[in-house]
Amino acid sequence: MCLACVTRRSVLTASLAALATPARAEPTVEPRFRCTPTGGPQRRIALTLDACNGGFDWRIANALLTHQAQATIFATGDWLSANPVPLAFLRANPTLFRLENHGEHHIPPVLGPGRLFGLPVAGTLQAVRREVEQGAAAIHAATGTAPRWYRGATARYSPAALAEIAGFGQAIAAFSLNADQGASLPANTVAARIATARDGEVVIAHINQPHRPSGAGIAQAIAALTRQGATWTSLDALHPQLAA
Repeated sequence: MCLACVTRRSVLTASLAALATPARAEPTVEPRFRCTPTGGPQRRIALTLDACNGGFDWRIANALLTHQAQATIFATGDWLSANPVPLAFLRANPTLFRLENHGEHHIPPVLGPGRLFGLPVAGTLQAVRREVEQGAAAIHAATGTAPRWYRGATARYSPAALAEIAGFGQAIAAFSLNADQGASLPANTVAARIATARDGEVVIAHINQPHRPSGAGIAQAIAALTRQGATWTSLDALHPQLAA
């Protein structure tokens, strides 16, 4: 085979390989909270629940209502539009539930091409800006109050996106304990994870997957830890700081 043919074949092979390999999003960071223990005799836990897209898990909501446990709900604009009855329930119990910004369309604030956990990423700072600003507008329209916190889809961020978001007047809502791994874990595992929560813990879980078993574990943990004397408080009350 002539050298020219080998060269053409090598170029063609490399080109096909490049097409077969999907471009990837930028490397990301997953901010975590560091909370100072309250020092009291009881554990104080901040339960944060993501309402991405989908429905509403009344098992969790009813457990929170029964035990008068506070929770911070991170809702997308899409979820707010699709769930008027749950939204009315949350708004009817303002001492228990605070609605915060989870973005407009649940788009990860990640730069570059590709997907993250199956979700198309924002790609550009302009798209990140729109996701955060329109999500905040949706929260304000639904509640009459501007959000204080923003949590991006997947809770992972490009460093440049974090710097951009810092100028929006909303703090990044990180966490210290992942209870359900995106609502993918069985109920007993979720309950056991939450049972390990320490004083000042910020727990992340999901309230938008009513047909998955993880929600039953969250409800179980709320009841069990309340019986043990733990209290459930708002994210604001713990004054968490992003870990270095």
